[in-house]
Amino acid sequence: MKLDLELLCGAGGAEVRGLDLSKPLAPETLTALRRALADHCVLLFRDQKLEPDSQKAFARQFGPLAETPFIKPLEGHPEMMRVVREPDEKKKLNFGGRWHSDLTFQVEPVLGTVLYSRESPAVGGDTLWTNQMLAFDALSPGMQRMLESLTVMHSAKRSYGPQGTYADDDLKGMRINASELALKETPHPCVRTHPENGRKILFINWVYAIRFQDMTEEESTPLLEFLNRHSQRPEFQIRFRWTKGALAFWDNRSTQHLAVNDYAGYRRVMDRVTIAGDKPFFTPA
Repeated sequence: MKLDLELLCGAGGAEVRGLDLSKPLAPETLTALRRALADHCVLLFRDQKLEPDSQKAFARQFGPLAETPFIKPLEGHPEMMRVVREPDEKKKLNFGGRWHSDLTFQVEPVLGTVLYSRESPAVGGDTLWTNQMLAFDALSPGMQRMLESLTVMHSAKRSYGPQGTYADDDLKGMRINASELALKETPHPCVRTHPENGRKILFINWVYAIRFQDMTEEESTPLLEFLNRHSQRPEFQIRFRWTKGALAFWDNRSTQHLAVNDYAGYRRVMDRVTIAGDKPFFTPA
């Protein structure tokens, strides 16, 4: 099946037209969407009319849903979280306001994320993604070879640990439970192989990748800082301006993302579900 796609930019991202996501999709449509997701990293759909159940039903067509630890789910929907920012919130860092990939601190990070806009600001509140396949491709051959041999330890402690960013939770529309469980570290390859298209991916991020295995955080910081700055270069970025009823479905394996905090005085309400993934692996060429 050929999808009606409009590419957003050279780094990826594609707006998909002509699909009603509140209804089950044909098998050939799902196959085409899976291929498009792997190729373009982010799929965008506008003017959708979804309730929590229909949003979850759409996401389940791509795999089981994953629950998000440390954050209170939407009542009656344990697999869904509602991301709310009220107009009078003064906190400098909004939820999702640092570059990250969702839940990489887990042994099996999520395959993808499905985010639906219930209420969008009149101005601002965009989401940015960076294509980490392109980020890896742009590194020198020597750097690529070195990174392919490294393992990175991921942890939720910077966000959800007892002294983490959200430990003093003053996000009015959400409840975040800081916990010592967030201190656990999980190893992942620094370079992972995409299970569907075989491409190599730079698999680090500011929030959860804290150090290289068998190194201290201090020893790891210079290289991780370089890689994080490199991974966010403008030529790797995709940007989407939200409108009410828009839905973004992104490949969490090959992207990082950031919620832009530029809409003070406006309310923003988004419903998020994640699709369970598998353990990252690296296959040498």
